Amino acid sequence: MSAHPTVPVDVAAAERFRETRWRRPGSATAWLAAPGILLGIVFVAIPVILVVVYSFMSKAPGGVGVAGPANLESWQKLLFEEDFSGTFAFNGQYLEVLWRSVWVAALTTVLAIVIAVPTAVWIATRRPRARTLLLLAVTIPFWTNTLIRTYAWMILLNDQGIVNSGIGALGLSPLPLYPSQFATVIGLVYVFVPFMILPIYTSAAKLDFRLAEAAYDLGATRWRVVTRVLLPSLRSGILAGSLLVFVPALGAFIQPMLLGGAKVDFIGTVIQRQFKESMNWPFGAAISVALLILTLLALLGFAFAAKRVSAQGEKVSLL
Repeated sequence: MSAHPTVPVDVAAAERFRETRWRRPGSATAWLAAPGILLGIVFVAIPVILVVVYSFMSKAPGGVGVAGPANLESWQKLLFEEDFSGTFAFNGQYLEVLWRSVWVAALTTVLAIVIAVPTAVWIATRRPRARTLLLLAVTIPFWTNTLIRTYAWMILLNDQGIVNSGIGALGLSPLPLYPSQFATVIGLVYVFVPFMILPIYTSAAKLDFRLAEAAYDLGATRWRVVTRVLLPSLRSGILAGSLLVFVPALGAFIQPMLLGGAKVDFIGTVIQRQFKESMNWPFGAAISVALLILTLLALLGFAFAAKRVSAQGEKVSLL
């Protein structure tokens, strides 16, 4: 006789619950999404529409705000420059700034991947308790304001900072680390690398590392195991992390302004200057919309890459 009492199961009630409309896809009322839709309209859609509208207006006579009528003056200024005679000539200054921002964001993403992949894999191979503590350590920088962390790098990299003091102790000349584009990249990588580690760790935690052992047993080299076993298994995490790093790094403002010393323009610093110093809101809005379009193109590229990764994963699973 069993020591545990038998719990009666109401099969009919369970079947009715399974067939209830709450469990059928698309059957829930649209009012459940109303709070999220309302927040999206107020805090996302309306501000974006205002910025788009501002980009087609003129600078207000008083210097603050915008004025009508609608025109393409700000958009023309992105690519052309008007001389005193009213003739327009091509000006690639802002395209150069945009390209520099894209290049630095891409470099930040690549460096974050190089740091995050071994870190995430190492965390995934620890014991569960140690794994939890290590993930907590990864998120500790989020507890401190980004501005404070950027100031910390300014202290570390300046001429009298710890890095140059160590170099001077070795009898070498101090390096011009700050302000520079190098310092900007260091600051961006430091700020955004946790966003790369966490999604890659999620993929690494699902990986069966016995596959790597099997590859070694079959004669594969370490590089072959990394490129043919490890990295393909982490593709979804790398792709998600790249999206989380590239997009905010593209429009970053604090690190280029403070660590770069505003010596080299980036898209974020140009937008800030137009709104705050030049008071040219329409042109700042036009640059912002151009950055938004570029970000959307990047998102489409990442979505296409994710679709290809998913399709390749399905083919592998079928094989």
